[in-house]
Formats: sequence, structure tokens, C-alpha cells
Amino acid sequence: MADNERQRVVLITGAAGGLGRALTEAFADAAWCVVAAAREWGEEPALDHVTQITLDVTNAEAVQREISGVIAAQGHVDCLINNAGVIADDACWQMSDDDWDHVMNVNLRGSFLCARAVSRAMAKQRDGHIINISSFSARSGGRGQANYAASKAGLIGLAQSLAKELGSRNVRVNTVLPGVLPTKMTSHLTPEQREEFARANTLGRINSLDEVARFIVFLAGTQNISGQVFQLDSRIAPWT
Repeated sequence: MADNERQRVVLITGAAGGLGRALTEAFADAAWCVVAAAREWGEEPALDHVTQITLDVTNAEAVQREISGVIAAQGHVDCLINNAGVIADDACWQMSDDDWDHVMNVNLRGSFLCARAVSRAMAKQRDGHIINISSFSARSGGRGQANYAASKAGLIGLAQSLAKELGSRNVRVNTVLPGVLPTKMTSHLTPEQREEFARANTLGRINSLDEVARFIVFLAGTQNISGQVFQLDSRIAPWT
């Protein structure tokens, strides 16, 4: 097989969660070679033709070791999806140091560590795409989410800095704000809170896992888009 016909490889962090699972399925359906990474794997059966690895994105040594292993085994990584994320909501005056550190370590530092681990290989092959999964909270904040909003805003700055650093090597870096999704992370929301989120959208509804996953698969395959932020619902935020 010619080099330009090789099977594309995607590494997805946080792959055991709802969006991670949807991304894994969508990329596999699109004939990508999928390496799915998660800190812990539940009892849900593994998908066919998907390689599962255990990865704590907050552990710098483990990130470098595991991602180097993926690159060695596959020969290349064409796309990294920084999807691992956690929440620990509380009012700032009640938020513990541990809750602040944990959210920042997983959401922001973990994404940096993974991006750093793939960037050299992508730069060397002069091709690659890094996609950070951020949040609307990065643009608007949220009550009780100082740690989460700060970490997700950091992902936008991280992506845009990396886009400038790696652009000359044909490595694209973008950010996606998927919107409120029906996942374990939002399972604590009451029906009233879910309705409030739906009403905040001009279309009167929240997004779906399948639509977000399809968009990200499309974005991963693009060649001329970098340093951009894509919001995938119908909430309208101020321009400033």
C-alpha cells in the first residue's frame, strides 16, 4: 500500500465515556484504525477492530510511554482527540484545592501531555491533526464551574498556540465545543435543568452524540483548517 493510501490512525482519550464511545464507533465506521484510551474500562464490551489501552493522562511518564508505544506499533498517528475530561463542581469559596487540581490536571494538563507526546512524530511526518474537546463553559463560564471553565478555556489557548507552532509542519490543531450531551457527565442534571439547557439553544434542543461524532470525524480528515473553535449547538454567545 502506498504511503498516501495507508490506513489513518486516531488516538482517542477518555474513550470509555459517552462521547468517547461515540467517537470510537464513528471513526471505526469511517475505516480509521482506532486506538481508544481510558483510565479505567468498564464492563461494556470492546468494539471490533479497536485497540484499547489503559492511560492516565495526568501521568507524564505513562503518557509518553503509552503514546510512544502506539506510534511504534502503528507506525504513525494521524489524529489525536483530547477528549478525557472530568468535573468537580462547587462554588469557588467551597471548592477544595484537590478538586481544582484534579480538574485542571485531567482536562488541561492531560491534553498538553498527550499533544506533546504526538507532536514530534506528527511534525516529522509533516501531517497530523490534534482536536481538543472543550466546552461552551470556556466561552461563558458557569456557576460552580470555576475549575471546569478555566480548564476548558485553557484548551482553546493551548490549541491556538500549538496551531501556530506546528502549522509550518502541516499539523492542524482545532477545538470543538460539543454542547450539552446525554452522557454520564450530565446524568446528574434534573429534567428542569435539561429543559433549561434546551431552551438556551435557538433550535430548542441539545445536540446528539452521533452528530458530534460525525462532525469530528469530518474535521479530523480536513487538510486546511487549523486554530479554529467549532461550537456544535445553537447557543449564541457574545462576539467579545
